[in-house]
Amino acid sequence: MPTPAKKNKQQSVQKYLDIAEIKDDCVVMKDGTLRSVLLVSSINFSLKSDEEQNAIVSAYISFLNFLEFPLQIVIQSRALDIDGYLDRLKKIEKEQTNELLKIQTAEYRQYVSELVQLGDIMTKRFYVVIPYNPVSDRQTSWFRKFLAIFSAAQKVKLNQTEFSKRRHFLFQRVEHILTGLNSMSLKAVVLDTQSLIELYYNTYNPDVADKEKLVEINKLRVEE
Repeated sequence: MPTPAKKNKQQSVQKYLDIAEIKDDCVVMKDGTLRSVLLVSSINFSLKSDEEQNAIVSAYISFLNFLEFPLQIVIQSRALDIDGYLDRLKKIEKEQTNELLKIQTAEYRQYVSELVQLGDIMTKRFYVVIPYNPVSDRQTSWFRKFLAIFSAAQKVKLNQTEFSKRRHFLFQRVEHILTGLNSMSLKAVVLDTQSLIELYYNTYNPDVADKEKLVEINKLRVEE
């Protein structure tokens, strides 16, 4: 059980976060709005032919013109994490019966490790955040929008029926964005609940994320 001091510290930190919970592959904000996050691939535009570049630009213009709701594009730069790859090399090294290959594997593992550290190699990930806010819906009355201005900072509790309804409209938008990204030769996947938790954990805890790995949500046990 957490001590009172630790519990109060956790509550004070959570007070400044806009996230109420993460479930069913989407983020529920404290104001009742939802978010879905896509992990998007990248393309090397400069290596494309003139025809391919023109097609991508044309698709991008069409994508923006038919966009009826706001999007957030996030680019994260992180130090390249090759711990898993180095662990596999270490395992191969131990299982190697040929002494010469064993030495070469050890030298290669050390070389890769030093190369990443000395070169300060970074990796970039591209995300598209798709929101759904029922208040900003075109069918919402002006009076409800006016009231929402004063209640936006309040925590809104959604019942399962209302959550399912909002999630349905959110993922209609997700499908629209996936189609648009695909037209630009970009591949995208919707982050599931586990991936969303890891993303926000790593974002808010960059200093400890590499040392304190999260366990899978289906392995978590809640203490009574």
